[in-house]
Amino acid sequence: MLVPQQCEVALLASANGRQETMAGGFSKSDIGGILAKQGILIAFVIFMIGFTIANERFLAPENVMGVIRSSAILGVMALGVTFVVISGNLDLSVGSMMSFSTIVVLDLHDKIGPARAIPAMFAMTLCLGAFIGFLVGYLKLNSLIVTLGMLSAIHGLTLTYSGGKNMDIANKGETWFAVFGQGSFLGIPVPILIFALLAALLGMVLGKTPFGRKVYAVGGNGVAATFSGVRTARVVFTCYLLSAFCVATAGLIQASRSLGSQNTVGQGLELEVLAAVILGGASLLGGSGTIFKTIIGVLILGFIQNGLLLVGLQFYAQYVVTWVIIILAVWLDIAAKRGRLLSPIA
Repeated sequence: MLVPQQCEVALLASANGRQETMAGGFSKSDIGGILAKQGILIAFVIFMIGFTIANERFLAPENVMGVIRSSAILGVMALGVTFVVISGNLDLSVGSMMSFSTIVVLDLHDKIGPARAIPAMFAMTLCLGAFIGFLVGYLKLNSLIVTLGMLSAIHGLTLTYSGGKNMDIANKGETWFAVFGQGSFLGIPVPILIFALLAALLGMVLGKTPFGRKVYAVGGNGVAATFSGVRTARVVFTCYLLSAFCVATAGLIQASRSLGSQNTVGQGLELEVLAAVILGGASLLGGSGTIFKTIIGVLILGFIQNGLLLVGLQFYAQYVVTWVIIILAVWLDIAAKRGRLLSPIA
């Protein structure tokens, strides 16, 4: 039999246990783990419900299609950056590189024609990606420093190439070049089709090929991958080439959509691309992430920005929201790894 003191201790322990157990049989730690792993999606659902209540046009088919179409450029860039992040590196040069590719293809369009301007632009953009991949992959330089420096260098290169001027196609009504940004097929805008096809292709490369497994291995533990016979430098180099290819594709869509562009059209997109990739679950520490989740991250960012505009928030407020989303995503990424929202020593 329990003495009165023992009974009191047992009752207190039982009460504490009931307090720790929430409705539905979930404990605080269970809820913390769910928030750490699925917090972004939960927040997205809350945002969607709130925006729908605030503006009935938010989920209208034409608005949904418009959001997906406007997110295609960001999404295409994010596909390539996903490979870079999973490999354990960063690419902050994609915004400036997209400006470069857009200006180049518009300038060459009138000089040598679109049929030759497009492959020329891709070749020039891939050279920039190869240079970054060489510095990070083979020379083992820090990817943050390299790509941050290349952000400024490529911006300067773009201004030098354009002479500080914006680019426009002379005869906009007489070119087939507009099909990539303005065309449609079976009622689906071509930018969405390009995004979907590229996502399907790169998704198979990442998830179904030996190269994809090497990317995860390099990002998860580069030293172990090296001792396992993986050529880590070649893997990192290839990831930056893929990122440059996706940026060139995004530049093609951007140039085709407007048939003219400012030489700073991609400025600031590197943060939005990184935010979308992290929102999709890719870890800044490398070794985790998928193309499908990156697509979800892109759509989350696109719908949130669209919802803010529909409720009357000025467009420049999106920069603050993007910053908040990045901080939240990084926090949840770290929380998912340690299994709790707060640090054990907090």
